[in-house]
Amino acid sequence: MKYKDIVNTNVIVKNIMKNYIKNGYRVLDCTVGNGNDTVILAELVGESGKVYGFDIQDIALERTKEKLIGFNLYDRVNLIKDSHENIIKYISEGLDFIIYNLGYLPRGDKSIKTNETSTIKSLKQALKLINKNGLILLTVYTGHEGGNSEKDAIESLLISLNQKEFNALKFDFINQINNPPMLYAIEKSN
Repeated sequence: MKYKDIVNTNVIVKNIMKNYIKNGYRVLDCTVGNGNDTVILAELVGESGKVYGFDIQDIALERTKEKLIGFNLYDRVNLIKDSHENIIKYISEGLDFIIYNLGYLPRGDKSIKTNETSTIKSLKQALKLINKNGLILLTVYTGHEGGNSEKDAIESLLISLNQKEFNALKFDFINQINNPPMLYAIEKSN
């Protein structure tokens, strides 16, 4: 890695995804947003892989679908209009990778955002769905109302995880201004 690789959480997440996800993986984007991560995931899983993508906003799903069609990747993705707190209703197979990008939709309605209740419910389900050696990444934004309580709830859950089953790591930019997002990584070891 070069210095430019740790300049923000988005770059770190993309590097992790590109180094971790393999052809044929089953992956989940819990918050598709504008579709950027979903497109990368669809490219990385290849033709034999599968991407599930959740969002509650029509505009997010429409933007994501347009991007996927533009890259000829739509057939690898199952977009679902529902809250990530309901992933277990739609997914029963084990997953190799799960990603969250919490907060509100960029270029969207900032009053619609993730919250600690739905995120914790979703994360508990994700911990059950993730395969052995599977990875969960959560990018958490705290610069909006409710962001800090969501972060605190996530940390509380992650701290309580049995270290024999999961490894949990926190990436936190300690010298950046304006509430830089935090990145949490959880690996299932058993």
